[in-house]
Amino acid sequence: MLLNKSVRRLLTLPARLMLFLLPAALMGLSGCGTYSFSGTTISPDIKTLSIQTFINNSGSGPAGLQQTFSEKMRDYFQRNTRLAQVRQAGDLQFDGSIVGYDLAPLSPTSADQASQTRLTMRVKVNFINTKDAEQNFEQEFSFFADFPAGQSLTVVETGLIDRISDQIILLIFNKSVANW
Repeated sequence: MLLNKSVRRLLTLPARLMLFLLPAALMGLSGCGTYSFSGTTISPDIKTLSIQTFINNSGSGPAGLQQTFSEKMRDYFQRNTRLAQVRQAGDLQFDGSIVGYDLAPLSPTSADQASQTRLTMRVKVNFINTKDAEQNFEQEFSFFADFPAGQSLTVVETGLIDRISDQIILLIFNKSVANW
C-alpha cells in the first residue's frame, strides 16, 4: 500500500499497520464458509430450516400461546440466518412443546404477602441437524419475568410472554446455530 509522504507522516506506526492488516483480515474472513456477522456457525451445505408449531402441553397460558411462540421463533430465525424456511424436512428441524407456564409469588413483605409475582415459561425443544447428527439435541429451555403482585396478570401477560419468549428463542438459537 503506497501512501504519499505527507499522509505517512500523519499516520502513526499502529495506524499504518491497521491500514494494512484490516483489509487482509477481511479477506481472510471471506474464505471461511461457516462464519457470519450474525454470530451463526451454519455450514454452507445447510440451506433450509423447518420449525413446527410448538404444542402447549403446560395446561395453562393464553389460548394463542403456542402460535405466538412458534411465529416469534420463525421470525427470529428468518431475520438472523440465510436459511429458507420450509414446512417440513428442513436441513435443520425444530419441534417441541411448551411444558410449563407457571406463576409463583416472590419477595414476601412484612404483611406476609408477596410483592412480586414470577411468570416462568419452559419449552422442550427437539433439534435435528440432518447434515451433522452430532449437533442434534433434545433440551428444555426456560426463562421468567417478574411483575408487581398487585397487578393483574391479564394486564401484563402479553408483554411478559414477549420478553420470556424472546429470551428462550435466543437460548435456542445460540444452542442450535451459534454453538454457544
